[in-house]
Amino acid sequence: MICNLSPENFKRFGIILPEKDKLSVRANHHTLPLSPDSTQVYQSVADTYLCCESGQVVLSVSENGVQYQDYYLDRSVCIHKGTYYSLTAFQGRASVQVAGFSFPREIGTKTAEKSFQIRPQLAVTCLYAFLYHEKEQGFAFSGEAHDMAEMIYVDQGTLHCVADGKDLLVEQGDIVFYAPGQWHMQYADIGVAPSYVSICFDVDGCDFSQLIGRKFKPSQKVLAILQQLRREQEQQEDHSEDMILNLLNILLITLLRAPESGADKLQNVHNVNNENEIISRAQQYIGQHVREKLSVPVVARNTKVSASYLTALFQKHLQISPGEYIRRIKLQESKQMIREGEMNLTQISEALQYSTIHHFSRQFKEKFGITPSEYARSVR
Repeated sequence: MICNLSPENFKRFGIILPEKDKLSVRANHHTLPLSPDSTQVYQSVADTYLCCESGQVVLSVSENGVQYQDYYLDRSVCIHKGTYYSLTAFQGRASVQVAGFSFPREIGTKTAEKSFQIRPQLAVTCLYAFLYHEKEQGFAFSGEAHDMAEMIYVDQGTLHCVADGKDLLVEQGDIVFYAPGQWHMQYADIGVAPSYVSICFDVDGCDFSQLIGRKFKPSQKVLAILQQLRREQEQQEDHSEDMILNLLNILLITLLRAPESGADKLQNVHNVNNENEIISRAQQYIGQHVREKLSVPVVARNTKVSASYLTALFQKHLQISPGEYIRRIKLQESKQMIREGEMNLTQISEALQYSTIHHFSRQFKEKFGITPSEYARSVR
């Protein structure tokens, strides 16, 4: 199972580098392509620097070459001398930037079967990730679709979960599911900093579709299972991974036995109406073209509807205008660009097609309560 890449749980194997650290300035910098067919195992003979360049990559590390720990490589790391490691494309092909004074020693090749995929003979056939998210006030995630099912449990605050153009306010203690291949996004209201659990998995052997598109207010029985799930994830005792898989199966089966109990209908991905399809296409276009000059007519034209009709649909289903939605996504992208540190504020405002840096700064402060300069100082 993939773990969070944090300084505390990675310190046995190496260190996590600052976001502004660039591998390209280090010795022997090169790109390593990853094939989905096999995985090469290495042992570092000197400190080795790694950074995901494309795709999604899992880094497996070991002190003895026998027992490996898996991490999602979403940050640059430096692996200590003598550490065994392998790099695996999470889905499809990927590439990694590698640097260091000495090339690592090749140990051998593993088969395409990935060590981080846990496959018991139960309804949950594969568990990919179990992550706890603590988001800043008013955050917005522009959206994605992946081949895994996903469960969201809101631990604190409230979270807007948007699936196929339908916005559902998920409150503290609520559960919602996304189907494999279902496009979805999340955001928080201004002043709300939610915390939530996301679990990504494959499921087989039952009609899981009954749970998709519903918000569940858990019963005491389901809450007890959720508490035990989190306790097993945090403590990581002997056989915790098997316990998590079994508990997730129990949770799904419990909900499947009484799907109407405490459940609100969101939208079944197999029965999406035309209005929600239009909104979903518009949201995906905005997310994919966030650094271009966007307007409601431009989005409407590429969604193949009129601007007035698109505005009416956004107001009806999302309670905001498409122009306000564009503004939110651009401002969230600006925060990511500030954290990356590759551009100054003037360049960021130009890249996001703001008319002036003053316009950008004014909108940023209205949304987040601080100026872009203040935010930049807080993350560097």
